[in-house]
Amino acid sequence: MLRIDHVVCGVRDLDAAAERLWRDHGLGSAAGGRHPGQGTANRIVPLGDSYVELMAVVEPAETLESVFGRWVEVAVAGGDRLIAWVLSTDDLDGVASRLDLPVTVGSRARPDGVTLSWEMAGIEKTMADPSLPYFIAWDAPPELHPGRMEVQHRVRPQGISWVEVSAPRVKLDDWLGGEELPVRVEEHGTPALRSVGIATEEGEIVLR
Repeated sequence: MLRIDHVVCGVRDLDAAAERLWRDHGLGSAAGGRHPGQGTANRIVPLGDSYVELMAVVEPAETLESVFGRWVEVAVAGGDRLIAWVLSTDDLDGVASRLDLPVTVGSRARPDGVTLSWEMAGIEKTMADPSLPYFIAWDAPPELHPGRMEVQHRVRPQGISWVEVSAPRVKLDDWLGGEELPVRVEEHGTPALRSVGIATEEGEIVLR
């Protein structure tokens, strides 16, 4: 079973992006940590069972040796924007086998010293086509999921309710293996993650 785990928003300045989300939408965030060897760091906007990840280059020199870091750097050259969506799965090996994808391992250290680890598949495809999600399996108990971090919000978020992408529907359906997910599809235009809906008790928030 696939579930929307998080979306990634590439930003040029983590603190400025966090302040904008707080000011415009009442969403708080917390420092996530750095990605060793990638030149990037993140802030987490926890939403319960899902989250928004603000991602920025913080060590430009490291991106010279990092495909991932360079991808983020290029993606935000024209300004902050949504760059990826990520699906969690209980059967990452099965998904990877179906799509003939390698499984890789990632980790980052939180400011409190806790190291989060995960396995993922398909991120290279997402870098080339951001309408396609990549897949993640967390090597951590549920209470350490980034969506469960404690922050102060002015609203009461209930999770990511939908995403909208530009993509041929057949291509996306094949990638998802026919699973039903809350995805709105615009079949025309450059492949992209166009917008994200966040449910709150006070009403819906839409990020673009």
